[in-house]
Amino acid sequence: MLPALFRFLARLPLPVLHNLGALAGWLAWLLSATYRRNFTTHITQAGMTDARNAAIAEAGKSLLELPKIWLRPQDEVVDRVVKVSGWELVEDAWAAGRGILFLTPHLGCFEVTAQYYAARRPITVLYRRPKQDWLAPLIEEGRGANLKLAPADLSGVRRLLKALKTGEAVGMLPDQVPGKGEGLWLPFFGRPAYTMTLAARLAETGATVLMAYAERLHYGAGYHLKLFPLCHELTGDLANRAAQLNRELEQLIRECPEQYLWGYNRYKVPAGADAPPG
Repeated sequence: MLPALFRFLARLPLPVLHNLGALAGWLAWLLSATYRRNFTTHITQAGMTDARNAAIAEAGKSLLELPKIWLRPQDEVVDRVVKVSGWELVEDAWAAGRGILFLTPHLGCFEVTAQYYAARRPITVLYRRPKQDWLAPLIEEGRGANLKLAPADLSGVRRLLKALKTGEAVGMLPDQVPGKGEGLWLPFFGRPAYTMTLAARLAETGATVLMAYAERLHYGAGYHLKLFPLCHELTGDLANRAAQLNRELEQLIRECPEQYLWGYNRYKVPAGADAPPG
């Protein structure tokens, strides 16, 4: 039933999906007290309540657009990216023969960024298999030959390192809550969040580190892919570098707060992990 629904949604025009998504976002807000509480707490913590109403609708759009991103042909998906800013940063890395580490938070249409790059060169993305078994084949179906999946375990980390060392690209969600032993409690919008250290470790390979997100344009007009260099060079020990990346993410999110997934439980305590100090 659900796979069939996904395939039906994938055939609808993007403007229709975004309109339906805006409605779904508000329904989720109204019907789920837990979601509403997390959303309100996180956006208030970040001091961005002015973006609340728009963010509620955009969260729904991010869900309803996924079938089209996952299940339509790659060239059709890539054509939805109608504007790109900062692509010269990618070309500079190519010219230097350096790998590229793309850090794409839960901001805008984060799925389309890897698809856009994969239409040109290979990219390996860190992948956590969804808890719903029926969903995994749909996610994996929409990957082109250049978009490789690395499981979120030690074997996956080896694949990421190998890709970077051979001058290929790697993509990950740096604000995703890692598992026990894979992160540190570090500030994120002024509150301790269990933060992955993998991104800071991979940056040690000498790869070009780029922040990236695809802004969702109004009325289903497509996406604007935006690429940024780090504002400051990563320095210090692992904890300091990971904390720096959190600050870089905060700055990126401030660029488009209405399209961040504030309902994502960024501050949860992973199973088996100690609670944050204090």
